[in-house]
Amino acid sequence: MGDSFREQLLEDTVFLRAEQRLDTELVDKLILQLNRIYPQILTDKEATRFRNLDVPTSVRLGELLTHLQGKGDEACREFYRALHLHVEEVYYSLPTRLRLRDSLNPLTSPQIHSQRNVLNDRGPLFFLGCFGFAVGIAFLYYYGEAKVSGGSQALGMAALGLKRKAQEVLIWYTKEGIMK
Repeated sequence: MGDSFREQLLEDTVFLRAEQRLDTELVDKLILQLNRIYPQILTDKEATRFRNLDVPTSVRLGELLTHLQGKGDEACREFYRALHLHVEEVYYSLPTRLRLRDSLNPLTSPQIHSQRNVLNDRGPLFFLGCFGFAVGIAFLYYYGEAKVSGGSQALGMAALGLKRKAQEVLIWYTKEGIMK
């Protein structure tokens, strides 16, 4: 990936501003990290401006990102380091990190995270029909031939459309019922 950190930050800005996990406390941690460790990137005056609690967090974060992009590639790289240090789960969910991870592993197909798994698209009536059929078979089996009239004859008729082994079993069962 040949993008500079500045270009990556430009691409990730929309995601970072919309990210709910970056609350006021975490944004303050990022600002303090950049101010204390790298005062050449973020001076005390600038840090105080970005830590103003009267301004909404998403606006402060947007202004910080714009400021860092203006400072250059080194400042953007240090922001990514601070983000990785303090909010690792957000760092790994950045669009540029996801693209980098997917491009490094050619064996995996691109994953669509928003896709919903659909096990059965036939609907609830299909389920109820299958369930009713299973209950009917269980009812026949439980009450047997003696209590349900014509049970063995119904099983003999059901054997007509089945494979050879299933036919043999059902016909054997009907013969046993007739002999009783």
